[in-house]
Amino acid sequence: MISSITKLAQKLISIPSISPQDLGCQDIMINFLKNIGFKIKKININNTKNFWATRGIGKTLTFAGHTDVVPAGNFKDWKNNPFNPVIYNDFLFGRGSSDMKGALACMMIASENFIKKFPDHKGRLSFLITSDEESSAIDGTKKVVDYLISKKDKIDYCIIGEPSSSSEIGDIIKNGRRGSITANLTIHGIQGHIAYPHLADNPIHKGLPIISQIMSMKLDNGNIFFPPTSLNIANIHAGDGNNNIIPSSLFVQFNFRFNTETSDQEIKSNFIKILNDNNINYSLKWYLSGQPFLTKKGLLIDTVMKSITNLNKIQPILSTDGGTSDGRFISLMNSEIVELGLTNETIHKSNECVRISHLEKLTIIYEDIMRIILT
Repeated sequence: MISSITKLAQKLISIPSISPQDLGCQDIMINFLKNIGFKIKKININNTKNFWATRGIGKTLTFAGHTDVVPAGNFKDWKNNPFNPVIYNDFLFGRGSSDMKGALACMMIASENFIKKFPDHKGRLSFLITSDEESSAIDGTKKVVDYLISKKDKIDYCIIGEPSSSSEIGDIIKNGRRGSITANLTIHGIQGHIAYPHLADNPIHKGLPIISQIMSMKLDNGNIFFPPTSLNIANIHAGDGNNNIIPSSLFVQFNFRFNTETSDQEIKSNFIKILNDNNINYSLKWYLSGQPFLTKKGLLIDTVMKSITNLNKIQPILSTDGGTSDGRFISLMNSEIVELGLTNETIHKSNECVRISHLEKLTIIYEDIMRIILT
């Protein structure tokens, strides 16, 4: 017999909500939450669907997540249609099963079970849901947080349903993330015939030692929560493929993943100093996608770790690794934030799947966290 959790996950997975599209996923969630007493505020921006749902008053425990998914890729690489979820040997297959429609189903069923047992719970239970986490992240959680701040609203405790687990539910929980800043650097030269280099100015020749200096930048040693700031080249390009032309410019894209020991301003300052010290003709654009954030041990982490230990009989590991998440926006409200979701071994891959038993476990853990914090 298929459980209510699995049925709800299948219903969501069957909608091809490629980011930033929602295509009706949030309507399913909104109708479900309305039926168990939530008030709904839709905050739709351009092509992005968002909603903020609340039940009760007081200290707020928020479950945050997204209904959008990444493209499925080549359908031929899947055992089944990625938007026709099927069950094989205790696994639910489909795009978004792990990231993160399965977790959304767990949140909703856990809320329903909790409210049935504690209809007059203390505090406020809420949902913050977006449809652009997997794409630009411009009109989603960021805009909802801006709205909440403008209304002087607050999230005290937040659980983000990102697939944080490795092999067992709750074996790893994220209590922070590194910041990310990208530098798009163009080094300008003078185009010319490659046989007459004295009549041109080769930006590649000028750029290579500069790239080496930038890659040798030492910013910090990290701390007990974060590794040292890392720097990688994401893209490099010059010329159009002709072997007899010195190109007019060299483009290099650098990405820094930085911790709480180094600010984005320090990164910019050190980067620009290298360019200016070498009298380089350049243009530079920066893109800051998120600041680092960290939740230290307190009520939320203690509660989450206690629930996982008691119910899944494992000791969670706190981690801040991986990419960015919407926690970078929610952290602006000084919220305690934890990422706790399904396992991540198949996310963004063909044949993405999740164990049915893991859906059941995560639902029980979510409900237990609600019970501890809201009763």
